[in-house]
Amino acid sequence: MEDFILDLGIVLIGAAILSIIAMIIKQPIIIAYILCGVIVGPWGIGLVKHVEFIETISHLGITLLLFLAGLSLHPQKLIGLFKKTSIITLANSLAAFVIAFLFSLTFRFNVTDSICIGLALMFSSTILVVKLLPTTRLHHEKMGAICISILILQDLLAVAVLALIRGLHLPGLVTVNLGLLFLKLLVFIAIIYLTEQFILRKIMLRIERIHEVIFILSLGWCFGVATISNQMGLFYETGAFFAGVVLAKHRISLFISENLKPLRDFFLVLFFFTLGAELDLFVMQGILVPSIILALIFIVLKPWLFKRSFIWSGEENTFSKETGVRLGQLSEFSLLVALLAFELGHITKSASQFIQLVTILTFIASSYIVTLRYPTPIGPSKELKKA
Repeated sequence: MEDFILDLGIVLIGAAILSIIAMIIKQPIIIAYILCGVIVGPWGIGLVKHVEFIETISHLGITLLLFLAGLSLHPQKLIGLFKKTSIITLANSLAAFVIAFLFSLTFRFNVTDSICIGLALMFSSTILVVKLLPTTRLHHEKMGAICISILILQDLLAVAVLALIRGLHLPGLVTVNLGLLFLKLLVFIAIIYLTEQFILRKIMLRIERIHEVIFILSLGWCFGVATISNQMGLFYETGAFFAGVVLAKHRISLFISENLKPLRDFFLVLFFFTLGAELDLFVMQGILVPSIILALIFIVLKPWLFKRSFIWSGEENTFSKETGVRLGQLSEFSLLVALLAFELGHITKSASQFIQLVTILTFIASSYIVTLRYPTPIGPSKELKKA
């Protein structure tokens, strides 16, 4: 326990110092958190020893992030957005798979490695996109809603990919597993919708004036539903998102959202720290050049592909361009796919590290591009800083 408190203190002090420096030199704060992991983690000077435990704790931030994203989307609005963005999401995910797969084959990864690399690099980052969207844009403007709908569709695809990878050692059961996964999702959504409608709503109406109880109840609902989701094989993040969606109809959803943000931000600091801390610099020496090349390809092509897709769907050029840029990185699910595939023995360590490095490089590049060009809560100037 004492060792963990020491590690946590080092992480927070290091992150605080580097984030202050980042603000002074007008750099994205997220980069400071990742750099902190590189410097004080096991592949840097090694001050922090228990990175795995910190990583486990940090996923609470992802769960809260998805819960808050769900709170901003009314179910009927979400269904309408899914209808509009499903083709765009599938087309861009497929294009990303093809790019990553062919690139991996070109750089002499084996076929299995290349398939898993392609599957891992199909998605955009829910964490980064939502983190860099101003709250006003997330709650009141079309761009935030469309970004969230695409990200959630991609997250559901990512859940299917993770199920696919788990079933690779049992090829005959892959199709069955995916069918069961979809059925579980429908049953899960129906259960939490009915629970909110007939139980949770009545409780909240009785206690809505007592803010402390509302705060605790919302946390209990978020993590309780997320736990049930994970037990069903749907992952914590999926459950947390739909836990937020079913509460979005309630008039107290905005209050819950505003009060949970500081807690979310604390855990996200730990998440970005672990991204930097888990980079194996020795393995990455041999894959650095192809990782940089593929990251650059994604940073250029993904925004362009999204832009063309939105223009095709009837959106204006300015809107399409900004939305494409905001969605132009890879996903935290890429890291989960890389780790799971390596743990199960489906891919080599080199392929796993390749996925992780490409993903983190796009995180860094996308953070710079978005914060220097568009409004964000961590913008480097008054004109670009919008909470």
